Amino acid sequence: MKFNSKYILGIILILFSTVANAQFYVGLQTGVANLESNVQGIVAETKMGGAIKAGYIYSFTKNIGIGSGLEFSQYKQNISLVSPSSTLTNYEVDASGSAFIYTVTTSNYKEKQTLQSIQIPLFVQFKTNINTGIDFNFRAGVKYFLPVSYKIKATADNVNGMAYYPDVNLTIDNLPEYGIGQQSSYSAEGEYDTKGIFMSSFELGFTFDINKKNALYVAMFFENGYGTILDQKNNQSYVGFNPKSSTDRKANGLYSTEKNAEIKPVAFGLTLGWNFK
Repeated sequence: MKFNSKYILGIILILFSTVANAQFYVGLQTGVANLESNVQGIVAETKMGGAIKAGYIYSFTKNIGIGSGLEFSQYKQNISLVSPSSTLTNYEVDASGSAFIYTVTTSNYKEKQTLQSIQIPLFVQFKTNINTGIDFNFRAGVKYFLPVSYKIKATADNVNGMAYYPDVNLTIDNLPEYGIGQQSSYSAEGEYDTKGIFMSSFELGFTFDINKKNALYVAMFFENGYGTILDQKNNQSYVGFNPKSSTDRKANGLYSTEKNAEIKPVAFGLTLGWNFK
């Protein structure tokens, strides 16, 4: 996770400077939460995601207002390689400092991903009364999407790591004490390095007056990220190289094979909220 704390604090202070004259709200958001990727050779299984949020809306006129708040969201998905048995190659350095080509072959590799984030929205709201106690609402704006953690759990039926030293034309396929060889029933955890990005956000829905002080808010939402949430410095093998063991390999993750991989959140679904007038 990489961000400028002073920048974030400045945004929050500015957004909440008008809070004394604002309408507060709390809400839940649920729907399809997808982590779109441009990495080739990977199949993704999208899961349902959700968010909890709280904030305020400051009205300039009867119909126009500006809102902000704080949200906590979670995305989950499972990814795997297109081919059940796949081989990927990367460059590594052994314990003696010698560079070699590290080839990893896995059988039935799968990766469970969980992304948790904080979101800071800023939006404009248009609303108009369409019936007694019922308002039509449209919200459009941006969100600062700040990942808190992006954890992975990787498994495979079998992992085989081979080393090729091109300078001496030497291939090694069975030297477990130096991290080369096979491992059955592979299981490991890891985490991607991340950074914040901006998202566009849209909501279309209705508010229903419950009483003079409260209203129910129901809407459909769509959110789309721009840029990538990954903060990677170099390419890595998706199953890490351990120069001391072939049975204790770190899970770097499939997205780590391309340092410029673009991973962005995209979500749509239903928002339920409670407004305090």
